[in-house]
Amino acid sequence: MALRHTGKVGVLASEEEDRPVDVVSGKGKEVIFDDGSQYVTVFDPLDGSSNIDAGIPTGTIFGIFHHDETCDITAFLESESDDFQVDDAVCMVNTLQPGTNLAASGYVLYSSSTFLTMTIGQGVYSFTLDEQLGEFILTSSCIQIPETKNIMSFNEANWDMWDEPMQKVHDSWRTGKGKLGQRYTSRYVGSMVADVHRTLMYGGVFGYPADTKNVNGKLRLLYEAAPMSFLIEQAGGLSTTGRDRIMEIIPDNVHQRTPVIMGSKHEVKEVIDAYNAYDEKERN
Repeated sequence: MALRHTGKVGVLASEEEDRPVDVVSGKGKEVIFDDGSQYVTVFDPLDGSSNIDAGIPTGTIFGIFHHDETCDITAFLESESDDFQVDDAVCMVNTLQPGTNLAASGYVLYSSSTFLTMTIGQGVYSFTLDEQLGEFILTSSCIQIPETKNIMSFNEANWDMWDEPMQKVHDSWRTGKGKLGQRYTSRYVGSMVADVHRTLMYGGVFGYPADTKNVNGKLRLLYEAAPMSFLIEQAGGLSTTGRDRIMEIIPDNVHQRTPVIMGSKHEVKEVIDAYNAYDEKERN
C-alpha cells in the first residue's frame, strides 16, 4: 500500500505472490502523487522468516526496474499456455528483466539495529535507523568489499550434494590449500540478508550452490539473487552461479531459482575457475 501511495510504481512482484500485481489499474483515491508508474518493484518481504522464533536476524530484499507501458508482449503471449490478459502480460514482461536492468536494489536488515543498504548504480550506501528521530541516517558510504578474506558462508550440511568443482574449492578453503593459502573460517546464519551484510562489510564469500536436491539452486533470481548481486558488484565484488554471471540471467518465470556464489573477487573467481576447469575436462 505504501508503494502504491507514491504513484511511481506500475508493478509489484513479491516472493509471496504467484504473479506480479498491476498497480496501475488499481489506482484510486489512495494515490497521493501520480507520476506515471515509472517503476517495477520486486521484493522478498521477509527473508529468513523461519528464523524469527529463534531471534536470528531477518530482512527485506528489494529491486527496482524501470516500467515500460509500451513493451512488446507478443512473444510472451505466443510462448505462454496460461490464459494471460493484456494487462497481466504487460506486468509479466516488465517483471522478467535481467539484473543488468536494475535501477536500484537493496535490503533492510532487522538486527541489533535496523540497517538500510542500497545502490542506485553509483556505489553502495548504508543507513541506520535512528529510532528517536524516526529517520535513516547515512552511516557508511561508497562501501567496498575487501578483494579477499578467509571467511566462507555456506550450508555445509549439503556438501555431499554439491557439484564436484564446488566441493573441491570448499575443501581447499577448509584445509588451507586454496589460492589464498589460509584456512577459512565458517560463518553461516541461514538468513541471506544477514549473511550478505556480513560478507559486504568484512569480505569473504556467501553461497547457496546447486545440489542434487535443488539442481537449479534454491534462492530466487528476481527477489533475492539479482538484487543482492547488484549490490555486491557495485561494492567491487563478484556474483555467479559458478558458470554464469547472475546479473545477466533473463528470468523465464517470476519464481525462477538459481545457484548463488557471491562476495570478494578472489574467492568468487576461484569458484568460477574451478567450474571452467571442470567443464573443460568434461569436454575433452
